[in-house]
Amino acid sequence: VSRQLKEEIRRGFARLEDPLAGLLAMLESSSDWKGKGHSLGYCITTELQLWIKAHPAVPQSGTKLKKLQARVLGMLSQCPANLLDPLISIYQLHTADRNYLLEHVSHLYLQGNYKEAAILSIKLKLQPDQDVEKMCTPLLLQDKANLVEEYVAEYPELQRKLLQTLDTWCEPSFNIRDIIRPYQGLSKYNPEKFNRRVLSKLIFRLLERFNVDSALCPNVINQRHLRTLNYLFYKRFVEKTMTEENWADHIQSTVGENRWLQAHLVQSLLRHCDARGAARWAQHCQVPPEMLPQAVAEELQKLHIQDRVEEVTKADNYEASKKKDYYQLPIPRENIHFLQTWEETLQCWEKVLQAGQVVGVDMEWKPSFGMVGKPRVALLQLALKDEVFLLDLPRLLEQAEAEGEKEKLPHFIQMLYSDAAITKLGYGMSGDLSSLAATCSALKDTEKQMLGVVDLLAVDKQVDGLSPEHSHEERGVRQPEKGLSLLVQHVLGKPLDKTEQLSNWEKRPLREEQILYAASDAYCLLEIYERLCKDPESFGLGSDLTESLVGKQSKKPRAKKQLNKQEAPSPSGQEFQGPRTEPSRPPAPISPQEFSVVCDNMLQGLGRYLRCLGVDVRLLDNEDDHRKAAEIARQEGRVILTSGLPYQTLRSQVGEGRCFSVNCSQKAKEQALQVLKHFNVQVSPGDIFSRCQ
Repeated sequence: VSRQLKEEIRRGFARLEDPLAGLLAMLESSSDWKGKGHSLGYCITTELQLWIKAHPAVPQSGTKLKKLQARVLGMLSQCPANLLDPLISIYQLHTADRNYLLEHVSHLYLQGNYKEAAILSIKLKLQPDQDVEKMCTPLLLQDKANLVEEYVAEYPELQRKLLQTLDTWCEPSFNIRDIIRPYQGLSKYNPEKFNRRVLSKLIFRLLERFNVDSALCPNVINQRHLRTLNYLFYKRFVEKTMTEENWADHIQSTVGENRWLQAHLVQSLLRHCDARGAARWAQHCQVPPEMLPQAVAEELQKLHIQDRVEEVTKADNYEASKKKDYYQLPIPRENIHFLQTWEETLQCWEKVLQAGQVVGVDMEWKPSFGMVGKPRVALLQLALKDEVFLLDLPRLLEQAEAEGEKEKLPHFIQMLYSDAAITKLGYGMSGDLSSLAATCSALKDTEKQMLGVVDLLAVDKQVDGLSPEHSHEERGVRQPEKGLSLLVQHVLGKPLDKTEQLSNWEKRPLREEQILYAASDAYCLLEIYERLCKDPESFGLGSDLTESLVGKQSKKPRAKKQLNKQEAPSPSGQEFQGPRTEPSRPPAPISPQEFSVVCDNMLQGLGRYLRCLGVDVRLLDNEDDHRKAAEIARQEGRVILTSGLPYQTLRSQVGEGRCFSVNCSQKAKEQALQVLKHFNVQVSPGDIFSRCQ
């Protein structure tokens, strides 16, 4: 709106004896304001709202205002959304008689203007005095669930009443047509959008959004558990991809002591097992004997130790066949560490947070089977070349909170993901990080800050011949491999054994099969990556694996730029390099005399070696704080050479490329060669021993 028009509008208000009545007269005699967008009526109304703020004496009260309020209410149902708030404010409708407002909204409702009645109720905060079921039912029939959410958003009591009503509609015996009958002539009613499945989804959405206890909705919870029960029977008895122990864990946690679900469990057992098998499982799942059919109850009496012997024999045969058909961990069992204390975890971080380290990262959580909320990570797996660490995340977080240091674990995880000098390998990292954020809110921005990551999910679209159909032909009767298992099969020759994938990862202690599965899931990433780095062309990848894997997986220019800062050193004995992009142009060659460094106190051997080659070196003393290196670097224009955790702190305190992380596991000579190569320092015979030793 032009400044000239605004000034003209304000001059007009100043000349009016009663600006509020004047605005109403203008709006009533014109239809321009009824359209969407910024009409002239809208401009005049918003200008009056601003003008009133500058002239506090203008607003009226008493009988005159009540008459104006009555006229405005008549207009509000025809108002575009952007005019509602200004008119309510100008005519002080929040101060109007509440019964009068409720009566007006009721009149709108009876005329079939359900949406307008709800919007006006929300604007005037009338919901506590209305019947939530009556107001929301026609909106749900018209597929306006978002408006229903908004209607109850600020009123916990109404949220509970609405959820209880919706859950009642989901009772198996309830006839959903009873709801529809009073609204036969309803416009925009779509029967396909109003059924138990849609209602169930809505209930779960509302439970999550408003953080309401799901016990309030027993019907939808039972139905969801029943679907889980049927799915578990399909996985175990039809698809046959779930181990007995794993299946039993989930059946018990799903059914619990719920009589209705126990009855369905017995029916399903009889469909898939004989009476003896049904009796054994009924006993295992603690189904009360009085709920069992006579034939199953009789078998329950006959059960004896022989059943267990048969199962153990079957299990032994199964283990032998697994070794033949599936990927096996190449490291000994004693190199898999299950960590539940901070002392153990700190030792793990010391090994993981080393510059040049390559880490396979995976996470496990209890399957939600469609229940409310995002899954919470129960196990974090970190695989190095010679060992795998399994971190009991719930236990560690609980322990840290009890000690008043709940930021301890998130701090380490953020350091790992944000360090460009450590290569993190994952498969579908975005989903893992989303669950990690749901587990610990301090980690919600990890994905935005991560550097040096390679998501092998990106390889699925690039590796030649990678398709489930190809896998199915090879595997014969078994289900076709997919996802990471298919990639492992294609690159390493055998698929992953996924029978433990849907385990209850929150149950402690973990079974041995779960521990081996979790370790394999993380470790196989290292082996895939090593194979792809050695021979990318044979898998249809470009010879520049950096471009194939890192370039395409990162959409964040900032992260990419950071990766280019420094060529990360590779760990001692590591056969494959991390996908580090070399700087596009190496730095100009310099002599050792022109190269000035300050060495952190854990790199005194490297410092002495570089001084032998003629480099200008300052060494920190053993008692010096690491931060002194940054102070010296800034004052004297030196490059910092450091390693491990101090690198995270120091690199942010100096300019780009002025802090370099050295691999501590290498000897001084190897470290020196790495530094000289990175900074393009050219050593001549005349430089050697040119400085005082």
